[in-house]
Amino acid sequence: MRTDLLGLTTDSLAALTNRGLVKRAGKEAAPDLRTDADGTVHGDFAGGPTASLPPGGLDAARCTCGATGVCRHVVGVVLAYQHQHAAAVETVEHPQAEGPVPGPSAWSPGQVSDDELTARIGARLMAAARRTERAGYTARVRRATAADPAPQVELATATVRFLIPGDLGFVHTDAVAGSRDDVIALAVWAFRVADELHPGTPEARVDVGGEAGTGAGSGLERALGLAGTVLRDGAAHLGQGLAATIADVQRHLDAAGSRWPLLAVGDLAEQLAAYRDRGAHYRPELLASHLVELHARHRAVTRPDATLRSSVLGTAEAAETPLRRARLESLGCRIRSAGDRRIAEIYLAHGDSAMVLVLRREWDGERDGDDGDGAALARRRVAGSTLAALATGNLVTESAVRSASRTVRLATGRIARTTVSPSRGDWGGLSPSLVVTDLAALGRELDALTLRPVRPRVEAELVRVVAVSEVVAMTYAAGDQRLDALIADQAGNLATVTATHTGAAPGRLDSLAAVLAGEEGELRFVSGVVGRTAGGVVIDPIGLAAGGRVVVPDLRPAGGGRLAAAEDVRHDPLTAVLIDTRGLLAEAAHHGLSHLPPTYDARLGTAARRLTTLGLHRIARAVTAFAAARSQDSGDAAEQTWVDAYLRLEVALELT
Repeated sequence: MRTDLLGLTTDSLAALTNRGLVKRAGKEAAPDLRTDADGTVHGDFAGGPTASLPPGGLDAARCTCGATGVCRHVVGVVLAYQHQHAAAVETVEHPQAEGPVPGPSAWSPGQVSDDELTARIGARLMAAARRTERAGYTARVRRATAADPAPQVELATATVRFLIPGDLGFVHTDAVAGSRDDVIALAVWAFRVADELHPGTPEARVDVGGEAGTGAGSGLERALGLAGTVLRDGAAHLGQGLAATIADVQRHLDAAGSRWPLLAVGDLAEQLAAYRDRGAHYRPELLASHLVELHARHRAVTRPDATLRSSVLGTAEAAETPLRRARLESLGCRIRSAGDRRIAEIYLAHGDSAMVLVLRREWDGERDGDDGDGAALARRRVAGSTLAALATGNLVTESAVRSASRTVRLATGRIARTTVSPSRGDWGGLSPSLVVTDLAALGRELDALTLRPVRPRVEAELVRVVAVSEVVAMTYAAGDQRLDALIADQAGNLATVTATHTGAAPGRLDSLAAVLAGEEGELRFVSGVVGRTAGGVVIDPIGLAAGGRVVVPDLRPAGGGRLAAAEDVRHDPLTAVLIDTRGLLAEAAHHGLSHLPPTYDARLGTAARRLTTLGLHRIARAVTAFAAARSQDSGDAAEQTWVDAYLRLEVALELT
């Protein structure tokens, strides 16, 4: 009996082919079936076509209809075979009457041998996979559950699902067939590590292969030199002479495949440009954070108990992977400005891989009669549609190409193969890993994350869809031009939706306030970037599902409504002293260690005493050490002690 065919669910067949093909196959008259001794199943259809399915997966199937690839007749044979053996299908789909989640004794992809892998993907791709393993890579492993019986592995450039236990012919990846089959081997090896280190755990993040400490440095030495120059001179005194140095550092990091530090240097350069151009989005705290991140990543891979290089510095895998026919559901859009440039980032939920991808577009300057704000950009053409339609719709495309950092682009010349339809905001049907119904559980998930300074810089990693049971309160801080709304889930757990005004999206706050107030229908979901601040869950919104449609505040025109200002928010003493001390140290990055005023050391002493009073002794000692190094006029020591102190403050604020 072909248990592989009996184990295929409708969703599995749709993943291996497409849902439309499965529906058409279901409408076909059932074929006459016969089975050879070797297990090959033949289906004779009325009118002549005959489809044959030998063992080894649907790709090995043949049909006399002349269609290229898997046709509806092949799918029809699978459905007919399952119908003929209906009792056996029930047994295959529900092998455990009790206990819906398989235990550690259930089949694991880690049990697949390397010989089986070589037979499946070939020696050339096995060699490519071995190169990646030697360099090291990070993967997220999800074991089979009752809700999703297919074990899966999330890699940097693809998600791999094992649809039939023990049969590599029924492995589904979201990459175009044959383009990155080496990811099958990477997924199997990831499961082996997970089975050894985290047996029975439903979900685990693992580092595979590589060498944690190579003794050859981090490869960030040029980037650290750049960071030192910025810290010594400060953004206020650098001018434009650093552009060539930044470009050289970026080329070096790009050539080395150090993608996360490369992105950090890019953000650092953007902050320096924002200050030089008097941009509103310049923040000394952000500038200091980017400087510290480079040092943190360097330390993480060079200390004796070093972390795996690939997870800290960024994978050296191929930068892009073409996707199969993909269905992407938009969760909203963010509009940013960088000088004269306007940047739109559309967040798309990819159901097959249970992750969020980012489609980014940039425009330079302003068009005649176009203010260049979110409402104007909403009319711009992107991939054969408008930005507004993409940001509030569902996409079905065969031209998507995904990057290691989870950005996605639509390949040129194939626009006709992308269709867009309006979305009703029915986000509850998305993968459970993307939809938050329990804010307390989300808080625990955030607490378990790797600390931000060394976390992989994966686009949209923390974008979630949060179910809203009630909007408890809404306030507006006029001084910060910030709107805060307290929302609750069904259990009464709270989170804060917080948005700040920007000239690139002048309608953001008015539109958000209108939706939160119920003026556009019942609010069901808020999508956004989730995080922790002062012990609570915060959401930076990018879209809302209300009144049977998706609302994107950044694409709305500025409204005439007046937001009621609230009293200034006062932090608790612990958070307040951490924020104040961070701001004090960020002044060093702004002015430069060589240009700080004479009163600065006295302010450091005051900050250290406040920290000590509240029991933050290690941070206080770090601030005192920085002040001592400055008083001794020790350049290198001052830089390193500043990094120590700022890192401790960043981590404390993240965990508070």
